[in-house]
Amino acid sequence: MSTMSNAPASTAPAHDTVRAWLEEADRVLIAAGAGLSAAAGYDYGDTERFRELLPALYRLGLRSRYLLGAPLPKDMMWGYWAVHIDDIRFSPEPNPLYRRLRELVGDRDHWVMTSNVDALFSRNGFEADRVHTPQGDYGRLQCTVPCTRDTWSSRPFLDTVLAAYDRDTGRVTDPRALPRCPRCGADVFPNVRVGPEFVDDSYLPAGRQLVRWLDAAPADSALLVLEIGAGFSTPGVIRRPMENLVRQTPRARLVRINPAHSDVPADLGTRALSVPLGADRLLDGLDP
Repeated sequence: MSTMSNAPASTAPAHDTVRAWLEEADRVLIAAGAGLSAAAGYDYGDTERFRELLPALYRLGLRSRYLLGAPLPKDMMWGYWAVHIDDIRFSPEPNPLYRRLRELVGDRDHWVMTSNVDALFSRNGFEADRVHTPQGDYGRLQCTVPCTRDTWSSRPFLDTVLAAYDRDTGRVTDPRALPRCPRCGADVFPNVRVGPEFVDDSYLPAGRQLVRWLDAAPADSALLVLEIGAGFSTPGVIRRPMENLVRQTPRARLVRINPAHSDVPADLGTRALSVPLGADRLLDGLDP
């Protein structure tokens, strides 16, 4: 017997339900995965964007930004990281989808928890001290040893790499531009969770504050969890915790927005809504 329930055949009732649940909510927790940023224009699997940004790697046969573990020499790998992070983490333009999401939440008491490491929430109107990013942030680098619990802004390192980057070859032409730990001289890496060496110290306070926010809710407070674009790459970060949160919170509801993996646990019954859409299409349907 299946323990998951499917979305309704028509998405129109889903839009109506989301509107109604938002109106009834005292608090909103946005829980977001990679699918949200993909809908916002930062799709790691976008082959055409990959070719535009990284033509040398494309000519080598690579087709997407999922390059962790790719057998590239260090100068090419840092060329990739510099271009990729500069594009997704430091792009100065406001993002329309994230801005619309912020408008949707309005003045409701809210928090954000996201597995994304692109800071698109805090760069588009959400308060940075109400955004929990347990997987890290491309805006920081760390020692790979690590010899210290300190992390450093990635911007100066990336600027040095980009100044020595040859787009035609995909290589960093000056070995001195390759980032090193300023403390011990070892390799550095983006401060994101890829293994046990991840330095998560700076992300823990926000996690504790989020727990306090949830615990401090009055017993009759209505919580709406808007889970957007969280699939099965790292289900233990967003997807499973959100299901358990709603199970344990009597007046909580879950809206799961995902074009491919929108199924919700059957035991949540009418407190969970499956929306088989991308965030962009959902917000289109919610616009007045």
